Amino acid sequence: MRLSTPLAVALSVSTALPALAEVNVYSYRQPELIAPLVDAFTDETGIEVNVAFLNTGMVERLQAEGDRSPADVVLTTDISRLAELVEAGVTQPVDSDVLADQIPAEYRDPGNEWFGLTSRARVVYASKERVEEGAVTTYEDLADPKWEGRICTRSGTHAYMVALTSAAIHHMGEEGAKEWLEGLKSNLAQKPQGNDRAQVKSIWSGECDISIGNTYYMGAMLEDEEQTEWANSVRIEFPEFENGGTHVNVSGMALTKAAPHREDAVAFMEFLASDTAQEIYAESVYEYPVNPDVPNSDLVDSWGEFTADDVNLMELARMRPDALRITQEVDYDG
Repeated sequence: MRLSTPLAVALSVSTALPALAEVNVYSYRQPELIAPLVDAFTDETGIEVNVAFLNTGMVERLQAEGDRSPADVVLTTDISRLAELVEAGVTQPVDSDVLADQIPAEYRDPGNEWFGLTSRARVVYASKERVEEGAVTTYEDLADPKWEGRICTRSGTHAYMVALTSAAIHHMGEEGAKEWLEGLKSNLAQKPQGNDRAQVKSIWSGECDISIGNTYYMGAMLEDEEQTEWANSVRIEFPEFENGGTHVNVSGMALTKAAPHREDAVAFMEFLASDTAQEIYAESVYEYPVNPDVPNSDLVDSWGEFTADDVNLMELARMRPDALRITQEVDYDG
């Protein structure tokens, strides 16, 4: 097949040009949460970052796209989703001294296929008016009949709740975790529904007295004029497992298997692990930086201190199928 002269010249010119400096990101994180990070990276490097926000189906999309996928980096919101990406074979390892230096070993995959960026605690939001301070000290307390009709949660099959149930399996054994989940269900004020913020709204409106949620939602609600009242009606309590600490989860990143802009993508990942980006994360998303040298924001510090559970996060990810199964066996959402 012979090309016409103008087209042949155009192709020869285009192939001689350097590849466009850009990074394409598939993200489960809300666009407004990562915008400050993207802007700071582009200002520093000149590399453009294109973000596609996904509600669900990241693994399926990457599998369908295969080697043709435009995605370089994925950003996810919990360990279950990070593990799912690795298990599906849609990521690749990154050997980077920068990432190894900036991110503690407990917050990265042993095979270097995912890296944590921030952590958050799964806590109790308690009504300031109707719940005494310190009334909930353990997760086991949530199954106590004294809370009958007083607890609100989101769906038991949501990734955040599944991770907590996985932690319960780790600490209580499968039968113990199932009994705990049954007790928690019996204390619900309403059918599980909505997100973590919706549960706090239910406390504010008097439908329940305590709920389970991630710490960063307090900051998000305080920033939203409509939701400030909800946030001010509750305080954060940091329960622990009786033989452990407070359950934590991570947001994280991984390099896709296809990664058409690998060099720029690794540069973006290294930037997200930098002190600069970790400080932006701390201020803009109200989470705990995984880099221990980067301080929390003043607002996050005001919520109090806690001892993080030391269970290996990949162990919790491996328990996800069992956690889902017992959630369905007790018909938690029914």
